[in-house]
Amino acid sequence: MSQLLDDLVALLSLEQIEENMFRGVSQDLGFRQLYGGQVLGQCVSAASQTVEPERHVHSLHGYFLRPGDASLPVVYLVDRVRDGGSFSTRRVTAIQKGAPIFTCSASFQADEEGFSHQIQMPDVPGPENFRSETELAGEAAAFIPARMLERATSPKPIEIRPVTSGNPFEPVVREPVKYVWFRADGTLPDERQLHKYLLGYASDFNLLTTSMLPHGVSVFQKFMQVASLDHSLWFHADLRMDDWLLYAMDSPWSGNGRGFARGSIFNRAGQLVASVAQEGLTRVREDWR
Repeated sequence: MSQLLDDLVALLSLEQIEENMFRGVSQDLGFRQLYGGQVLGQCVSAASQTVEPERHVHSLHGYFLRPGDASLPVVYLVDRVRDGGSFSTRRVTAIQKGAPIFTCSASFQADEEGFSHQIQMPDVPGPENFRSETELAGEAAAFIPARMLERATSPKPIEIRPVTSGNPFEPVVREPVKYVWFRADGTLPDERQLHKYLLGYASDFNLLTTSMLPHGVSVFQKFMQVASLDHSLWFHADLRMDDWLLYAMDSPWSGNGRGFARGSIFNRAGQLVASVAQEGLTRVREDWR
């Protein structure tokens, strides 16, 4: 693994500090608040460490309650709600400064045979046809605020290659549909749960901003207040984060200062490995202009 990817894996590993209690370090990605994907991935990690190893997470439903502070660690409290004959349920609360910043429920199930079908993968060119977000940021360096420039143009542990791209600093009205290829930048060990932690982490990138495309606005505009409100993630199959995955996103609705977006994640073979849905705040703040 690259050092950046090794650091990300360590970020999601967590330190157990008491029974059903874990602590994770934070990373600063230059956003106004703690990156939501970090909390998602760490919650999956915390819950997974309290479940029998033959059961694997298949769904996560969470709410972002307060902005997180990227300069502080996060403590995770796991409530072992139930261990049934087929499923295990966990409730996780992420805490900073004595207050919850995120809460979620996660469900786990052992492998089982059953009916199977899926939607078809969109017909888009492969990742080798596109440049990474880091490369695109280098070309748009003149538009990027000085405080964000170094992070935007530096290597990342998750490489993202947009299929549909534009200059987010000069947004134009577009259809609310987005495709990106992404993968971990390095080879990962064969640990099923680790790849799911990492997918949870990566699933928060790009999704909510899809709902802003038909309005010609961007998260990088000073007057936009943008934050995740909730996030749901379903794992349909084992996956490898160190191989390319296609994130197909669309936004069927926005209104009342909120945007709704959903995503389907496919591996290169066309298998649907996960589905995502998210609603977030997409509020115009005239007092921020």
